[in-house]
Amino acid sequence: MIRAIGFVLYPDFQLLDAAGPTAAFEIAGRIAGQPYTLAMLSRAGGLVMSSSGVAVQTVAVEGAGGFDTLIIVGGEGHRAAMECGVLRAFMQARMAHTRRICSVCSGAFVLAGAGLLAGRRATTHWRHAQEFRRQFSDIRLEPDALYIHDGPVWTAAGISAGIDLALALVGHDLGDDIARQAARQMVVYHRRPGGQSQFSALLEMEGGERFSTLLGWVRAHLAQPLGVDVLAARAGMSARNFSRAFRAAVGVSPARAVERLRLEAAYERVVYSTDPVEAIARTTGFHDPERMRRAFIRAFGLPPQAVRRNAAR
Repeated sequence: MIRAIGFVLYPDFQLLDAAGPTAAFEIAGRIAGQPYTLAMLSRAGGLVMSSSGVAVQTVAVEGAGGFDTLIIVGGEGHRAAMECGVLRAFMQARMAHTRRICSVCSGAFVLAGAGLLAGRRATTHWRHAQEFRRQFSDIRLEPDALYIHDGPVWTAAGISAGIDLALALVGHDLGDDIARQAARQMVVYHRRPGGQSQFSALLEMEGGERFSTLLGWVRAHLAQPLGVDVLAARAGMSARNFSRAFRAAVGVSPARAVERLRLEAAYERVVYSTDPVEAIARTTGFHDPERMRRAFIRAFGLPPQAVRRNAAR
């Protein structure tokens, strides 16, 4: 069975949002001997310029054939694409006749603007989360997920997560073994779980040579008291000098850095284990489940129990 995959592009789209998933489908289809057909679509057809200055030849959406899967890519031009009546009408018309409709990164804005995410769970790049929530309060955004599957709609966080999404779709179509072989050939992880965090707090807060070792120690000792005095002593500095130097190097206060690391560890335990929330709060240093619940709502917009339920769907 040959499956037709259509990528919807627009001026200033992100090239890798299209190229990464395209490679995954192309390689998986070749391995399986059941190739996908891949088409690049746009409002009027012809060459469409990406944000990197590389142009891609496309076919006009009006008059385009049927597709098993449509993928709306992200990019700097997504705001203008949201206002395009031709693209909006195309997506709305195809929703009922397309097995899957997907987005990568800020392509979620284009889907949401067409009304195709209303009442659904979705994700987008974490940098766009606040803007997305402001514009689309009826969508249950999960900003920390790599990708989300809700019925016929799939949304991915961006660039590398677009490859994760494509490999997950390949697994549904052709089986996990083909997805695994394609991932191996691409030298990428085989289907990272969709609920996995988009980023590592430890990597985001490296703090250079001065505090990277300390942050690694904190990550390994989250259940211990980790106040400024404890961290300053560990760094061999006075509390005042430590706080000032840490914020300058890492970009956040020591307390905020500790909370981020605790949140990341707690999130992983909530999603990937069956441990009681009370036990997770204790072992990750929150100690009080209510304190952890408030931290989850601030970071993810949901309490731990809701995060666990959504991950299990």
